[in-house]
Amino acid sequence: MAGAEAGRAAAALALVVNAFVWGVSWWPFRQLQAHGLHPLWATAGVYLVSLAVLLLVRPGAWRGFAGQPQLWLLMAAAGLTNVGFNWAVTVGDVVRVVLLFYLMPAWSVLLAWPLLGERPSGPALLRLALALAGLAVILKTPETPWPVPQGLPDLLALLGGFSFALTNILLRRLQAAPAVTRVGAMFTGGALAATLAGLAGMGQGLVGAPVVLPPSAIAIGALLSLAFLAGNAALQFGASRLPAQTTSLVMLSEVLFASASSVLLGAAQLAPRTWVGGALVVAAAVWSAWAAPGAPAVKRTQSAA
Repeated sequence: MAGAEAGRAAAALALVVNAFVWGVSWWPFRQLQAHGLHPLWATAGVYLVSLAVLLLVRPGAWRGFAGQPQLWLLMAAAGLTNVGFNWAVTVGDVVRVVLLFYLMPAWSVLLAWPLLGERPSGPALLRLALALAGLAVILKTPETPWPVPQGLPDLLALLGGFSFALTNILLRRLQAAPAVTRVGAMFTGGALAATLAGLAGMGQGLVGAPVVLPPSAIAIGALLSLAFLAGNAALQFGASRLPAQTTSLVMLSEVLFASASSVLLGAAQLAPRTWVGGALVVAAAVWSAWAAPGAPAVKRTQSAA
């Protein structure tokens, strides 16, 4: 019994490590941006390094693509998740971005019906309404008559959360694919989507060209790549050993890490509407996690940001 409890504690700690990595990832992205490197190029570089390390350790990761065409869609969804989240937390209010991103359970209700054939139940629709109410409170400002996104960071956060929900649903459909192949697809998507978005942004004048970084910034980027690799490994370990609802609840600690770090470092402002709307969004996420099946959740959550 003691061994089992120690195992669950280790799994939960691993999930906290992953949540911490993503919760504070905004800081290194902003440090790289301060050296002139746009978050899209930073994302592309980080995932290229991560993919190279993965292929060095598991060179056969690509073999699982045979007969699994939906892996290409997973690649696109995971890539858009990282483009939206990493860009948004670099240029926007971190707490606001993270809360908008964590509307993921609401989008899951809408996507699971056409993609998985899971008709939304009454409680699921109530969770959806609760999350959307939180969205409206967060987005409504005294200057706007309607609760609409206020700028690029809001739109990117919503795109990232929607893509994250799609990624998790695709992972459920791709349970037959080897785990290393799914991870390789997601890393490839992160690098490819960021590169394509960066090139498109350059054409529109929204993104500057990549720059040569000083050694200190290169070290930050290398450490961020290693942190993402460690975070994914921790998630694989923790989520495969705990029930889905436990995994989802522990992963919500990302909101805490992001909020505390950004407020302490002056990257976020906690207006009253952010508290109220955030409470509604987190309540919907907790309710959704608590209602999840009790099986290990690695296939549903291994792409979590």
